[in-house]
Amino acid sequence: MNKFIKYTLITALVLFLVLSAFVGGFAVGQTVPLSALVPGLSMPSIAPRAVATPQAAAEATPQELQELFAPFWEAWKLVHEQYVDQPVDDTALMRGAIRGMLGALGDDHTSYMDPEEYKDANASLAGNYEGIGAYVDTTGDYLTIISPIKGSPAEAAGLRAGDKIIAIDGEDVSGINPELVRKRVLGPAGTTVTLTILREGEEKPFDVAITRAKIVVASVEYEMKGEIAYVKLNTFGETTGRELRDALKELMAQKPKGLILDLRNNGGGYLRTAVEVLSQFLKQGEVALYEQYGDGRRDTFNTLGGGLATDIPMVVIINEGSASASEIVAGALQDYGRATLVGVKSYGKGSVQNWIPLNGEQGAVRITVAKWLTPKERTIHKTGLTPDVIVELTKEDRDAKRDPQLDKALELLSRP
Repeated sequence: MNKFIKYTLITALVLFLVLSAFVGGFAVGQTVPLSALVPGLSMPSIAPRAVATPQAAAEATPQELQELFAPFWEAWKLVHEQYVDQPVDDTALMRGAIRGMLGALGDDHTSYMDPEEYKDANASLAGNYEGIGAYVDTTGDYLTIISPIKGSPAEAAGLRAGDKIIAIDGEDVSGINPELVRKRVLGPAGTTVTLTILREGEEKPFDVAITRAKIVVASVEYEMKGEIAYVKLNTFGETTGRELRDALKELMAQKPKGLILDLRNNGGGYLRTAVEVLSQFLKQGEVALYEQYGDGRRDTFNTLGGGLATDIPMVVIINEGSASASEIVAGALQDYGRATLVGVKSYGKGSVQNWIPLNGEQGAVRITVAKWLTPKERTIHKTGLTPDVIVELTKEDRDAKRDPQLDKALELLSRP
C-alpha cells in the first residue's frame, strides 16, 4: 500500500478519534488497531489524554503530519470561533472532512459512506431493502440508473440504463451530490416518489411516479428453454455462488444442449462471488482475473474447481447495465473462448474497492485499491467489453416485448 493511502487512512482515523472527542467532551484514551484492517500499517501510539481544544487535537495528530495539518486545525478553530450559527455540528464537520479528503483523490469510486449509506449498501447486497429497486451510478453529475432490478417498481415504471434523475418530487437536484440524491430516492415501502428523468433520445425530460416497495433481489433465476438451459444472475451477492450451484444441479440433470448465462442489467457485487461463479464454468486453477496495484504488485485469482458446467457450449448475454463483477465473469469467459458474448457493450467498471468500516459505527470508507485485468490482461475500465455478436435491444423491441438478444443466444446454441 503506498504512502499516500496510508496517510489517508491514518488521517481518517485521527479525525474520527479527535472529533468524536470534541463531541463527547473527552477522549477514551485507547488506540485503534488499524493494522488489523490494513496489513503492514502500524499506528503511532497516542497517550491517553483529554482533548478539548483545537490545539490539543492538533497535538494528537501524528508528528510527521502536524505541519501538513496545521491549516486544517486553524480552519477548524476559525469555524468554531467565527461561524454565525453556533454551536456547529462537529460530527457533520468530521464527515465532511472525510468526504472532501477522499474526493480530492479524483477517483469516482473512492468515497465516504456515512452510517446510513453504509447500511443501505450492505442491505442491497444482502438481497433486501426498501426503495424503487434499481442499481445506480453516483459518480457523475446526476444520479444515473445502471439497471432496474427485475420485478421492481423501477422496472415496472420503465426506467432504463442510462436514465438520469434530474429532479425529485419537482425539486431540481442539479449540483447536489448524487449520493445524497440516492438517499432521497430510498424510502419506506408504500410511499410514492416522483422522479424527473432525462433520457438519451428523448426531446424533453419526463416525470415518473413510483411507489416504493420492499425490494427482495432474487440472486439467481433459471429455467429450461427447450433444450437450452437458461440462467439469469441479477447480482453477485453473499448467496449467489450457492444459489447458482443449486440451479446448475437441477438444469444439468436435464442434459441440455447448451447454456445461456444472462448478465444483463447486473450491476455487480462481491469479487469473491465472481470467482465462485466462474468456477462453475472453467476448469480448476484457471486465472479468473488479476488485481494490479499502484505499486506494481499483482495478485492472481484462480478458479476453485468443482464446476458443474465446464464443458457445455455457452453464450453470455451482456448489455450497458452489466458492470463490475459481471464484466469479470464475461471477460474471462470471452478470453478463454469458453463462451460467445452476445448483446451490446458493457458498462466499463474495471476497478476494485475495499469497504473499510470506521470505528464507532461512523460509516465506512470505500477506497479503490486496484485495477482488475482479464486473464489476457485486458483492462475494461471506462471502455467496457465488446460482444462477439452485437445485437441491440430497441425501444420498439421492449414495447413489443421482444428480446432479440436472447433469441440470438438461443439460435447460436441450437445450431447443429
